[in-house]
Amino acid sequence: MIVSDWDEIIDRHLSRQAVERGLSPHSMEAYGRDLRDFQDWCRAKSLQPEHFDASALTTYLEALADRGLAVSSQRRHLASLRGLARQLVDEKIIERDPAPAIKLRPHPRKLPRTLSLRDIENLLDAIDAKTARGLRDRAMLELAYGCGLRVSELVGLTLHQVNLDAGVLVAFGKGSKERMVPIGGAAIRALKRWLSRRDEILNPSDDNRRAKKIIPKRVTAVFVTRLGRAMTRQGFFKALKGWAANDPRTSWISPHTLRHCFATHLIEGGADLRAVQEMLGHSDISTTQIYTHLSKSHLRKVHRTFHPRATRASAHEDTTA
Repeated sequence: MIVSDWDEIIDRHLSRQAVERGLSPHSMEAYGRDLRDFQDWCRAKSLQPEHFDASALTTYLEALADRGLAVSSQRRHLASLRGLARQLVDEKIIERDPAPAIKLRPHPRKLPRTLSLRDIENLLDAIDAKTARGLRDRAMLELAYGCGLRVSELVGLTLHQVNLDAGVLVAFGKGSKERMVPIGGAAIRALKRWLSRRDEILNPSDDNRRAKKIIPKRVTAVFVTRLGRAMTRQGFFKALKGWAANDPRTSWISPHTLRHCFATHLIEGGADLRAVQEMLGHSDISTTQIYTHLSKSHLRKVHRTFHPRATRASAHEDTTA
C-alpha cells in the first residue's frame, strides 16, 4: 500500500471537514493553521503518517507546552488532531486511533468580563444617532447585545433573515447551524431607524459620483459601509472601539463582550439556562454554564449588600461577646 504524505492527507481531511461539518472560512483557516503547525513538527521529526501513535501525539503536545502555549490552546490543537487521527484510521493508514488515550490536565475556565447595565446604556448613549453611520452603529450594538449574536453572525446578517413584524431573526452560527432569536423592542426600534436611512448609503446623491460608481448594484446585507459594501468584522470592531474609547469603563471591550453581557444579564434576571443556550447557539450546555458562575457572583454580592446578617455580627452576638 502506498501511503500518502502529510500534505495530501491534510488537504483531503480539510476538504472533508468543509463538506461534512460546513465550517466557516474563518474556522477552516484556524483548523488548517493548527494542522500545518503539526505537519511542520512531523517534518522536523521525520515522522511519517503511518507512525502516528499516542506517543507521537503526547510528544507533540509536550512540545506545545514547552513553547508556552496555554492549556486552552493545547486543547484546540488536540481537537484538530483528533479529527486528523480519525481520517488516518478511515483511510487504513493506521490501525488504532491514538487520540482517545490522551488526556490534558483540567484548567479553570477564565470568567468573561462583562459590563453593567449602566455601562451598556452609557455606551449606547455615546453614539451620535443623528447621522446614518450613528444609526447603523446603534442598531449593530443593540442587536449584538439584545440578541447575543457573534460578530460573524451580526455582520453576515441579510435583510431576508430579519422579520421585524414577528420580532425575530434567523442567525447562522458555527457550522452554518440555523437558530431563531427574538429581537427586543429597543433593537427593533434601532433597526427600523437605521433601515429608514440605509438608502442614503446605497443610493448616494448625484454630487457623490465617486461613491456611486463603486457601490455594488445589489447589497442584501443589513449593515453596510459608506461604500455600500457589507460591514466586516474589522469594521464593526473599529466602530465599537471608537464609541467606547472616551469612557475608561468601556474602552477595553471587544465585540464578543456584548454577547457575554447578553447571557449574563439574562441569567441574572432569572432566565432559564436552556433557553439562554438555545439563543446563544451553544451545542453543549456546559459552554453556557460559565455564565452561572457569573450569576452566582452576582447573587453573593447582592446577599452581602442587603442581608442584615451577611457582613456584620447580630445584636445578640454583640451583647454576648
